[in-house]
Amino acid sequence: MKVSTRVRYGVRLMLELALDYGSGQTRLRDIAERQEVSEKYLEHLVAALKAAGLVRGVRGRHGGYLLARPPSEIKLNDIHTALAGSLAPVECVDDPEICNREKLCVARDVWCEVTDAMKKVLESTTLQDLVDRQRAKLNVDGQSMYYI
Repeated sequence: MKVSTRVRYGVRLMLELALDYGSGQTRLRDIAERQEVSEKYLEHLVAALKAAGLVRGVRGRHGGYLLARPPSEIKLNDIHTALAGSLAPVECVDDPEICNREKLCVARDVWCEVTDAMKKVLESTTLQDLVDRQRAKLNVDGQSMYYI
């Protein structure tokens, strides 16, 4: 099963905001350049993230976006839910009554296990975890890498 492009890019957008957390707002144009993603596409994602209460917008000449909560309080599952909805790979996981075979279907049992496993990982991983991982990746042999 694949994670949608919408969710993948949404996590990257949120990671950029988390990396800048506490430093003010970040412009979508800057995120688009750093992540090599269309600014127009990010506008669609940020609208859904705002509606979910994960992001705040700041208007004006120096406007941009920032996290609505600290990175340690935003789980990857929050982002997935805001951008894609349910994790379930098949409808009957969320709504068992749509199928009259629900009680006998061993395939549904497996899809429920898959959903639970994904949820466990996404519920236990915060944006702060990603920030920490990103900073560790940028640190090579104890020396920080700088980009100009």
